[in-house]
Amino acid sequence: MAFRTKIRSRIYYANNEIKKGEKLKKKITLIGAGQIGGTLAHLIALKELGDVVLFDVAAGLAKGKALDIAQSSPVSGFNINLSGTDNYEDTKNSDVIIITAGVPRKPGMTRDDLLGINLKIIKQVAEGIKKTSPNAFVICITNPLDVIVMALQRYSGLPKNKIVGMAGILDSSRFIYFLSQELNIPVEKIKSFVLGGHGDSMVAMLESTEVDNKKIKEYVKEGKIKQEKLNEIVERTKKGGAEIVKYLEKGSAFYAPAASGVEMAESYLKDQKKQLPCAVHLNGEYGFKDIYAGVPVIIGKNGIEKIVEINLTDDEKSNFAISIKAVKELFDAAIKIDSDLA
Repeated sequence: MAFRTKIRSRIYYANNEIKKGEKLKKKITLIGAGQIGGTLAHLIALKELGDVVLFDVAAGLAKGKALDIAQSSPVSGFNINLSGTDNYEDTKNSDVIIITAGVPRKPGMTRDDLLGINLKIIKQVAEGIKKTSPNAFVICITNPLDVIVMALQRYSGLPKNKIVGMAGILDSSRFIYFLSQELNIPVEKIKSFVLGGHGDSMVAMLESTEVDNKKIKEYVKEGKIKQEKLNEIVERTKKGGAEIVKYLEKGSAFYAPAASGVEMAESYLKDQKKQLPCAVHLNGEYGFKDIYAGVPVIIGKNGIEKIVEINLTDDEKSNFAISIKAVKELFDAAIKIDSDLA
């Protein structure tokens, strides 16, 4: 009896907080009900960011996960609606769409190997979004990330400030975690981020990295960490996804990618204006145009509200240019696969 009273009380207060004419809840659609999609749904439910629609071509998978998560609401104490579907009409007028649809990486498979398969999938997704939710803020997680999010924007024609790729937050989180383990310092005391493409060409911003309010260079000078070890951590971060793929044998990372996607969605929905490293369309920023790449941005209620340009060292500029070149080459390969992207 006490259990039911707790839930009723929660719903009562939630309803009394609604102002006249105010939309009850935001609508968040998750395209792809796999491991990342399911984890996204659970995290969003726990944070009560909005009602969730899980979409998947395998309708049973989407409906089953939605029902399973919904049945945990009395235990976890959240009050949102969750549903599963294979019909884009059920996703209509979504406020946020997070895309995870695509084939996951398998052992020995690079992000580039995924290109041909996932381009076809993302083209269908783009058509569905354009028809049903043209005003949504769209977050893409499907790999190879930078090229897929650029293809998504071209296929859909949606505003560039409303289509963004999740990569930089994940890579930054991995780097910070590895560094915290090496230095035995809590992650919250480390500030760092990465630039460029997702994966092997990402650029760790070592000059900007701070540990307990001290530059990481000071830790190197003091002998608390060797430069060689720092370089090893950067390389491990670049291959962070592949390391997990190797351990899992089937499938790829999903907890950290989902948490990263939720942070982006929350900043948009709550107009938090957080500065986050994301893959966005560059139009002259950092000296590059008409390309998607990971840079620091401000995410608020209008989507990507600002691209933050920071001063780079000569080495960072060089490495960022190499990263951009890798993205461009892969996108050229995408155009050869589908001339609609040209």
